Formats: sequence, C-alpha cells, structure tokens
Amino acid sequence: MQHTNLWRALGRNTLISILLFGALLGLLWLAELIFPSITLLKWHDTAWVVGIPASVIGVAYILTIRDPQNFTGFFAGIVMSILLGVQFILQGSYDSTFLYFCIFIPFQMMSIYKWSRKKEDGGASFEPKFLETIRMWMSVGICLSITVGDFLLQTYAIQHNGLWDNWAIKLFNGLMIASSFLANYWLIYRKNDAWIYWFIYSVAGIGLFIILGNAFSIVLFIFFLVINSMAGIAWIKNTKPENLGWVKGK
Repeated sequence: MQHTNLWRALGRNTLISILLFGALLGLLWLAELIFPSITLLKWHDTAWVVGIPASVIGVAYILTIRDPQNFTGFFAGIVMSILLGVQFILQGSYDSTFLYFCIFIPFQMMSIYKWSRKKEDGGASFEPKFLETIRMWMSVGICLSITVGDFLLQTYAIQHNGLWDNWAIKLFNGLMIASSFLANYWLIYRKNDAWIYWFIYSVAGIGLFIILGNAFSIVLFIFFLVINSMAGIAWIKNTKPENLGWVKGK
C-alpha cells in the first residue's frame, strides 16, 4: 500500500509537470505571436524537441524526490537521462552523453536501491543530512577539479581552440557537468548538499544560455532553479538538528 501511494505521487507530479510545461509553451507561443521577430520555439530542431519530454519528466523527477522517502522519482530520472543522452548525441556534446548514459543512470539505479531500503548500513535512520565539514570541502574540490578538467577537454580535444577562446561558455559547461555529477551522487545518500549543486547547475545553465542567446533555455533553467530551490528547502525543513553537519561546523 505504501509503495502504491509513492507511485501515485509520481503520477500526480508527472501530471503537474505536463500542465506546467503546457502553460510555459503556451506563453512562449503567445510571445512569438505578439513579437514575430523573436523565435522561442524550435519545432524544426530534433534535439530541441527531444529536450521537451526530457524536461517534463525531469521536473516530475525533482517534484517526486522532494519527498526524501519517495524513491519512485528515480525511475523518471532514468527516463530523463536516456532522453537527455539522446539530445546530447544530436547536439554533438559527447562528454555530456557519456555522463548521462554511463554515470547518471547507474547513480539513479543506486538511488532506487538505497532509498527503497528502510535503514542505512549499520541501522541508522536514513534521513536528509548535510555532509560533514571535511567531506563537504572534498566535494567542493572535486567540483572544481571536474570543472577545470572539462574546460581543458573542451579546449584541446573537442573545440580545438585557444585556452581563453569561448572561456565563459566552457566554464559554465564544465560547471554544469561537475555540479550535476555531484548532485546525482549525493542524492544517493540523501545529502542536502545535492540541492546546493542542483542550484549551482541551474545558475550555470542560466549563465550559459544568456551567452548563447537561447531565450527558451534561459526560461527553462530559471524554471529549474525555482523547482530545485523548492525541493532543497523541503529537504532542509526535514533535517534534524543532529544532521546539520558542516552547517553547524561538524
């Protein structure tokens, strides 16, 4: 019965996401109608079209795991990752394709296994927590290392340009990859820090698409920023004082 309720919550959140995106696409269509000179909807672009259901399912995924007991959201996360992987193949972004197919999907499968268990190893209650101070700084170091590594990969192996050519685009792209990697990883263990990285991911996405001049993606990532922030706040409200970790200097 409990699992049935969890699946129903996923269904409700999927419906909410469909309605939200329907309203968003309707507003963008109206904006194009009023201002014919702007192009927000790119139905001719296959990669863009694939990104729409990926985004719808992705929001349902976030809305569902806003409840730190509902592991069913990760099934939506797996579908989202498959669609995003296909989108990145179509866009020629093979580093992101590898990330989604080879890392995020296994992470989400691990989350299903971990979250569906009642207790953590050792018998402690599996509740939202912040990382301990040392692990938090290690995580920050990993984030910076991945960002720099992807920056160099983009420069020398993918774009074949100078170190400072398109530096802001490469920086934001690397930061999105690093933050989404850590966000997915820390979700496995129900760490509140995951939402900090999702916040960074959303802000980096907004910055990237402002530079690229992609109005639709700017709106989309602002939408993600709001949804991720709401989920993070919900988790923090469910965090007991003894689980505050680095926030309390532990």
